[in-house]
Amino acid sequence: MEVIEVLHMNGGIGDTSYANNSLLQQKVISMTKPIREQAITDLYCSSLPKKICIAELGCSSGPNTLFVVSELIKTVSTICKKLGHDQSPEFQVYLNDLPGNDFNTIFRSLPGFHANLRNKMGSELGPCFFTGTPGSFYDRLFPTESLHFVHSSYSLHFLSKVPDGIESNKRNIYMASTSPPSVVKAYYDQFQTDFSMFLKCRSEELVTGGRMVLTLLGRRSDDPTSKEGCYIWELLATALSDMVSEGLIEEEKLNSFNIPKYTPCPAEVKTEVQKEGSFSIDLLEVSEVNWNAYNDELCPSDEFKDGGYNVTKCMRAVAEPILVSHFGKTIMDEVFRRYREIIADRMSKERTEFINVTVSMTRKG
Repeated sequence: MEVIEVLHMNGGIGDTSYANNSLLQQKVISMTKPIREQAITDLYCSSLPKKICIAELGCSSGPNTLFVVSELIKTVSTICKKLGHDQSPEFQVYLNDLPGNDFNTIFRSLPGFHANLRNKMGSELGPCFFTGTPGSFYDRLFPTESLHFVHSSYSLHFLSKVPDGIESNKRNIYMASTSPPSVVKAYYDQFQTDFSMFLKCRSEELVTGGRMVLTLLGRRSDDPTSKEGCYIWELLATALSDMVSEGLIEEEKLNSFNIPKYTPCPAEVKTEVQKEGSFSIDLLEVSEVNWNAYNDELCPSDEFKDGGYNVTKCMRAVAEPILVSHFGKTIMDEVFRRYREIIADRMSKERTEFINVTVSMTRKG
């Protein structure tokens, strides 16, 4: 499986699209807003640049894609107004994701985004330019010292590849409590390799003093196989394993499938940043969010009161493309029907939360 070819969210604006099933990710983005505001404020006030280049890495498509960019632009414009500047700097925004991402939906939304921003900010808003940048963020994407601010949310926990040497991870699709120690080590080694390369690439692309704010799915526990990072995938593996037992999926198909993902703890993130050496950590924070994005919301209909339904739709928008690439499309409805039942059962019996690790960094001189 070539991750760069199959790892993307469900495109379009349909019922199972990421655009219509990404409220959870939006909640996390909203939770981390003060961290980004502080970072962009410190960046601007320290150098007063005439142009600010922002990269949104793992942008996907849908309402979240331009949400962070919009708030960063508004924050800088507000600072400029307080400082008595006639106009904010120019903004160059790079939207990055893997080539399979639904960039067309993003591009179609840009005229409306520009009009809405101009309507809110008026003549004080400087010119804003947008560029799509397809490619892996584990490689160089931008010219040397061309960026001022890098942001990524809920993307960097995905690895560049499925780790080598995990053939013994039978009936699992990710690290699990039943995974052999060699599998856990292989996942951690791949995370170290990838995250180190990510930092190296960004260190070459950011200007001295540039800022970077990253949020990953992670865990508090030191144990990589703890429920905090793995449970949601263990439950999907249960659904697939049941289908193997019933002869609906070949056992070899399941045994040869693994998710290219790693959910680090804060100490693992800190260690890699310090080892790479190009960044100073301004803040390292852990937060949590309920699996069910509508947990604290006024539900738009009775359907959304079903936590299993909500969580399954969110997971389907993320996981379906990579599952389809391995198992085929015909069994997807049945996989997620079973998954919904399993998730609903678990949510009725225990507390279910995603753990987020957010790190804010400055590029050293």
